[in-house]
Amino acid sequence: MNAVLKTEAFAVEAATPLEVADPTKNLILVPLSQLLPRRSKRNVRTTPRQSIPELAASIARVGLLQNLIVIAAADGEHYEVVAGDRRLTALKLLAKKKRIAADYEVPCLLVADASARTVSLAENVQRENMHPADQFAAFAALVKEGRPIEDIAADFGVTPLVVQRRLKLANVSPRLLVDYRAGTATLEQLMALTVTDDHAAQEAAYYGAPEWQRGASALRERLTEREINAAHPLVRFAGLDTYTAAGGGTRRDLFAEGDTGTYLTDAALLETLVRGKLDALAEGVRAEGWAWVDATPHISSADRQAFQNAPRQRREPTAREARRFASLQTHLERIDAELEDAYDAEDEDKAATLEERREHVAGELQAIEEALQSYAPDVRAVAGAIVTLDRDGEAVIHRGLLREAEAKALRTLEKLRQGFVGESANDDEGDEPEAPKTASVSDRLAQRLSAHRTAALQVEVARHPLVALAALVHGMVQTVLQDRYHGHDLPLGVSLKVQDRLESLAPDVSESPAAVALRTLQEVAGATLPEESAELFAVLLTKSQDELVRLLAVCVASTVDVVTPRAAQHQPGAEVAQAVELDMAAWWKPTAEGYFQHVPKAVILEAVNQYAPAHVTRLSKLKKGDIASEAERLADGTGWMPAVFQTGHHTEPEGVPVVVDEADADAPEDAISEEEAHALAA
Repeated sequence: MNAVLKTEAFAVEAATPLEVADPTKNLILVPLSQLLPRRSKRNVRTTPRQSIPELAASIARVGLLQNLIVIAAADGEHYEVVAGDRRLTALKLLAKKKRIAADYEVPCLLVADASARTVSLAENVQRENMHPADQFAAFAALVKEGRPIEDIAADFGVTPLVVQRRLKLANVSPRLLVDYRAGTATLEQLMALTVTDDHAAQEAAYYGAPEWQRGASALRERLTEREINAAHPLVRFAGLDTYTAAGGGTRRDLFAEGDTGTYLTDAALLETLVRGKLDALAEGVRAEGWAWVDATPHISSADRQAFQNAPRQRREPTAREARRFASLQTHLERIDAELEDAYDAEDEDKAATLEERREHVAGELQAIEEALQSYAPDVRAVAGAIVTLDRDGEAVIHRGLLREAEAKALRTLEKLRQGFVGESANDDEGDEPEAPKTASVSDRLAQRLSAHRTAALQVEVARHPLVALAALVHGMVQTVLQDRYHGHDLPLGVSLKVQDRLESLAPDVSESPAAVALRTLQEVAGATLPEESAELFAVLLTKSQDELVRLLAVCVASTVDVVTPRAAQHQPGAEVAQAVELDMAAWWKPTAEGYFQHVPKAVILEAVNQYAPAHVTRLSKLKKGDIASEAERLADGTGWMPAVFQTGHHTEPEGVPVVVDEADADAPEDAISEEEAHALAA
């Protein structure tokens, strides 16, 4: 006999009867009002009572099945409950709800005070809890006896859905239930397998997969791989009611919440319904006069980017629209000023309220601006549209799409009509403005960022002499040949103004890598030039054409001004930036002081989600200032830039020389080498 069995045998033989009450003699009926509601000090159970309403409902339906154990109270009139406190609480609840009388007679076993604690311990310890599988089988047996599910639910104080779920679990493959009783299968796995009543399919899904692929989600997906979840975008678009009305079959997962527990079994019918609804939308779009309209449930980002966006023209707003736009703009500027103060004061509650107001006002402004944009009839004659769905199952219409040949034809037509196309016909103007780019950045921050962009573009223009010359000639052509604007101050009639306002917009711009690099170029370029006007002109006449162009570039650079007065999607100077391949990541870095502290908390988290998604959850629990500091640290070395600095893919125009070599261009943080500065100024 092993040690364990010896110990158990000894315990049984050594046990002596404890003087406790004789159930045949000491079972008494005690009015409920005489049972103390407080828990007796001799009751060993101290954990909170649970499921009281359910127990009360069961007692009301089938009666009190087990007596309480009590001792006489000190006052000689009441009794303290030492075992059965949960039952007493349920009885008190029934009395409070007038389901039973206040003096309802409760069967109680009266025990001696000396043995009360032992009796309480024995009642709670010397019991074996019912295995859940036995509960499932018992519910199934009740239904088999003819008991309605609603009655069973009422007997146990639960909802009919709980009973239905127990019945589903009772119907799982017997082989799997054996494993569940043995502890090798979990309740979560059984719940996932109930998505089908086919025992063979259940066993194939479970036993046919390695253990590491037997998670509840994996099992559920394996059993429904040929079906479509009701939460799928296609179902949301077509409508579950429409699908079922058309005769489509469904299967319900009782353990899932909402539509996620419903599976559609007829994929072909669903596709037909989706196609029909998309085609109906497409017909309405065709009536707008587009050259072509396609309808497809899904379009990838790569497919969408294969199209170019046709240019739109902006009509003049009506007097009412203009007044509303001006009013909203003033309101937005006022909110931005208050937001900056809230950020500085680290008042997160006020900032959150202002951010919500700002988003609403910015949305109204965007809606007005969108209403003013339209496509000309000749654009519609060559461009097309695609009707598709987004990830939420909402219809999305991409208008003004141009294939490569169509885009080329449209550009040719525009050039024939208007000649040189300036910024107002920006090919990059898209069909769908990205609202967050304007809504998330205040006008004050937009000015600050555009000041840094100006500084970076200035030094890049200085490094690209031919681009500087082209920019200057561009201005002259518009002045002399096209009568776009009238210059003054210079004999040539071209007005050039050195931009010296950047520091007032961005206090940190003067020490930025771009500003330092430009100052170095200017100092070297002017070091050998005389200051007297006639002497300077004579020296310039002796220089070669290349030398003059390089000197011109340094001078023109200081006139570059792409500062924007307010947040806007379109950034001025896009053509020049493209020509010099402006990369803001080389000249500016996102910091807490320079950017993150001046945008809403949600915008910071959205940015972090792009370059360090694993940290978003952690950061969302921090204060605004801490989030900004962490965002700066995590952004270091990632090359991430705000949307206002992001540019599309650019191609260097043929014949545009870059004065610096690639090694120098890769490290502009060190401003600019003295050799490079002399090369530019030579």
